[in-house]
Amino acid sequence: MSERIHAHQLYQPILYPKRKQSNRVNQSFKSLFDRELATQLTVSKHAQKRLQDRNITITEASWNKISEKVKEASTKGIKDSLVIMKNVTLVVNAPNQTVITALDRNESTSQIFTNINGAIVIDE
Repeated sequence: MSERIHAHQLYQPILYPKRKQSNRVNQSFKSLFDRELATQLTVSKHAQKRLQDRNITITEASWNKISEKVKEASTKGIKDSLVIMKNVTLVVNAPNQTVITALDRNESTSQIFTNINGAIVIDE
């Protein structure tokens, strides 16, 4: 057995594993549209019951505005926000995009809201 080192043994290329395909999200219109629909506000059972009991109706345009402002609040680090509108007051969990409770605007004037770290005022 010969233990001589040959020149081609000194410079062997390092074999790296093949790169995995990057996990790029398909940026098609459909995927963006589906993602936006998934991030719409959800209304908890408690909030839904409050809305029904108090005969509070919110238009689709208002829901869209609320959703937009809650997303903006979430990017600023707000966790639970108080959304104040002309006829309704909502408590919304911004990271989960979930409406926690709803009060009539007249009823909310005598209430104290706790565990809120942000407020959103919408004049609609």
